Order: sequence, then C-alpha cells, then structure tokens
Amino acid sequence: MKFKVDGKEYPCCTSLTMKYIGGKWKSVILIHLKNGTLRYNEIRKLIPTVSERTLSLQLKQLEEDRLIERNVIPTDKPPLRVEYSMTDFGKTLIPLLVMISEWGEEAVKWDPKIEEIEE
Repeated sequence: MKFKVDGKEYPCCTSLTMKYIGGKWKSVILIHLKNGTLRYNEIRKLIPTVSERTLSLQLKQLEEDRLIERNVIPTDKPPLRVEYSMTDFGKTLIPLLVMISEWGEEAVKWDPKIEEIEE
C-alpha cells in the first residue's frame, strides 16, 4: 500500500511512521512527553544538546502532525507560559517509543563501537 500526506508519497507503513517520528529529535521529545506535560524550558533542560531553533521547529512539526498539543497559559507579565503534551493520537506511539528505547539499551551491549559517556 502507498500513502500520501500533504502531497508527499510514502511507499509503505514504515516510511509513513518515520514521517512522524523520524529524525534526530522527534522521538526524543516524544519519549520525554510520555510521562506528562512539560514546559518549553523543561524540554530544553532534558535535551541540552538540541539548539533552540531546532527544538522550536520540531515541536511545531509534532504539533502540525497532531502528535502533541501546545497550550498557551496567559500570565500577567511576559513571557507567556507555554506547555506541551501528547495528544491521544500521539499517545498511540508510546509502546513503539518504549520499544525503541529498550532496543537502544540492548544495542549498547551488542555493538562494541558504542561508548557510554558520563554527563
């Protein structure tokens, strides 16, 4: 089966799935949101190696794909308080994200090229 999303074709279900979680940061963002709502700065602290621009773009893409929702909470003075959480659609990815994370833990045991580093 082939699929089309926003004019772009996907040759199979795997490529369609990767449209949603592919890339370096989308799955990392989602795995952090699986436990609940986070503010932008909380996500930045959890993923310190992502640039602000990239994080903003990835959050926007995840929101456009309806995997997360952005909630702006009005405040008396700037800056606005912005929170992100997974949508019901996004939550359907949690078992897959957990499996990917568990696979990564196993890969550390199998691939001698992987070096564990301390933070």
